[in-house]
Amino acid sequence: MPLLPGAEPFRRDGGEVGVLVCHGFTGSPQSVRPWAEYLAGQGLTVSLPLLPGHGTRWQDLQITTWQDWYAEVDRELRALTERCTSVFVCGLSMGGALALRLAAKHGDAISGVAVVNPANKVHDAAGPLLPVLRHLVRTTKGLTSDIAKPGSEEVGYDRVPLHAAYSVRRFFQQVDSELPGVTQPLLVMTSPQDHVVPPVDSERILSRVSSTDVRQTLLERSYHVATLDHDAERICQDTFAFITRLAPRAGADAAQEGTAASGGA
Repeated sequence: MPLLPGAEPFRRDGGEVGVLVCHGFTGSPQSVRPWAEYLAGQGLTVSLPLLPGHGTRWQDLQITTWQDWYAEVDRELRALTERCTSVFVCGLSMGGALALRLAAKHGDAISGVAVVNPANKVHDAAGPLLPVLRHLVRTTKGLTSDIAKPGSEEVGYDRVPLHAAYSVRRFFQQVDSELPGVTQPLLVMTSPQDHVVPPVDSERILSRVSSTDVRQTLLERSYHVATLDHDAERICQDTFAFITRLAPRAGADAAQEGTAASGGA
């Protein structure tokens, strides 16, 4: 199937510090591409994969599970760790849950975690009925484009296949049980006004991780897809500051990238 416009994966080779960026459920790389491109522009090595079943049509998502999505980001992480001396994981919504599971599973191989409106639970009242409901109803309405900024649109599906919704619910339960295994420095960026993932999910995550270096940023002007919203620049800047604090080499790579871009020696 042809990809939706903007759904292409993004990869950029840079310096010794690597970043894996994970998009959300029913979305695509387009929703977090400005984030990934900004970090790449600072001289970092960046990987933004397209999750299986995403970026084409909802029918393709219907036949995938959370194990497929996690396997994809796990492969990308392993490739980054082979190339880079320090690796950070980032994610939006379900992508944040993917990043947190990677952190719990890979330990010291990950230097830090930065997530935007990370999802921890399916809050829909029909959630507990999904084991049965998914066999009776194929889809429900989509989740994309919860954005305050006029004219900003998210590329994703306008329908949510219920088999995949059932799988993402089970994934969130799995990740919640693994959160105490997250020990890395953690940056959580949360929109108080989010119509997809309520702020209580961020609070739940913050209360369960074992990280001692924890920071939270409130994205007051943005809704769920804050990476395409009014606070997108702040997300980029806060993430890069978080990375350079923990991996000073990233700042040196950024300086080198700036020198190259200006034509200097």
